[in-house]
Formats: sequence, C-alpha cells, structure tokens
Amino acid sequence: MQSERKEKRGVWQSIKWWANFVTTIIMNSIIVILILIGVLFIAYYIDVRKNASTGNWKPPLYGAYVIVSTSMEPVIHVQDAILIKREEELEIGDVCTYLSKDPRWFGIMITHRIIGTDVNEDGEKVYIFKGDANETPDSMPVSGDQIYGKVIMRIPKIGYIQYFLSNAYGWIIAIVVPCVGIITFDIIKLIKTSKLSKKIKNIKKR
Repeated sequence: MQSERKEKRGVWQSIKWWANFVTTIIMNSIIVILILIGVLFIAYYIDVRKNASTGNWKPPLYGAYVIVSTSMEPVIHVQDAILIKREEELEIGDVCTYLSKDPRWFGIMITHRIIGTDVNEDGEKVYIFKGDANETPDSMPVSGDQIYGKVIMRIPKIGYIQYFLSNAYGWIIAIVVPCVGIITFDIIKLIKTSKLSKKIKNIKKR
C-alpha cells in the first residue's frame, strides 16, 4: 500500500512539475511579447510625434509583421514574425518590407530582397525586389518612400501564437486555464500544509 501511495505521489508530483513548466513557458512568452509590443509602441509614438512636429511624413521607426506567403523561403517562413527598422541607406541584398503599388497587390505590405537598383523617368532612384523563392523579380520597381524598413529580426513561428491568442478560446486556454491551475495547486498546497500543522500540534499536545 505504501509503495502504491508513493508511486501515486510521484506521478502527481511529475504532473504538477510539467504543468508548472508549461505554464511558465507560456506566461513568459506572453510577457516577452507584451514587453516587445510596449517598446515598439513607445518608439512608434515618439517617432510619429517627432515627424509630425517637423511636418515630414516618414514610415514608423520600427514595425512588426507576420509573414503569410512562401516567397521568402527558406530564409523566412510562413507565420514567422519580422521586426523592421526604417533605414535611410539601403543596399543590394537587404530584405525589406514595402507598400506595394502593383495593381494586383495594391496596398499590401510585401517583404522581399533588394536585387538591384534603377532610375525612373523622374530621375529618382528605385529598387528592384525579388522573393528568394520566386523565379522572377517583382513586376514594379519600388521607390524609397514605399519602403517601410529593413528586416532586422526574425521570430520563428510566432504568428501561430498571434493567431491562437486572437481567438477567444486561445486567451482562455493560454491565460485562464494556467491561472486556474496555479491557484488550484496553491490551494491544495495550503490544505496539505494546514493538515500537517494540525498533526504537528496534536503530536505536541500528547
């Protein structure tokens, strides 16, 4: 009987350890994401206020996007998140995000690699982009004011977390369930501690 009880306790302790481990990872991931969002928002706000005061429109200093196509495979995968930074000087080989003016993709943010430069009819420098997985360059050259920034960081598969948390059940599973689990474990721990303290008191009275 005692060996069975010890075995059950061992299994229960193992379950609690893994539950705490998974909960910690999820909560820490959420905290890191929220901190990153907060830092980006502060940088965005300061930069926008600065640009507004000078009267010059510029893309935000930093931006973050989730990749939804395979055009940059194998460097950037679908559901990877990218962090971009506005750069004044761009070079061939840089991976950048730009606002498309192609009628087929008008108004869509595209992340591709610069493979060359050219000069348009107005004498303005333009950039030629191409997805690493695409066989041909993008159909239209891109002017500097269309480019929102250069990719400076890739966070693998974080788009799945964003999609998961964007649903109501995702928030329930990711936040409510772990919190309930932690509270339940704490209550059980308090009950056990209370019972143990009562036993000790009874032994002392004897």
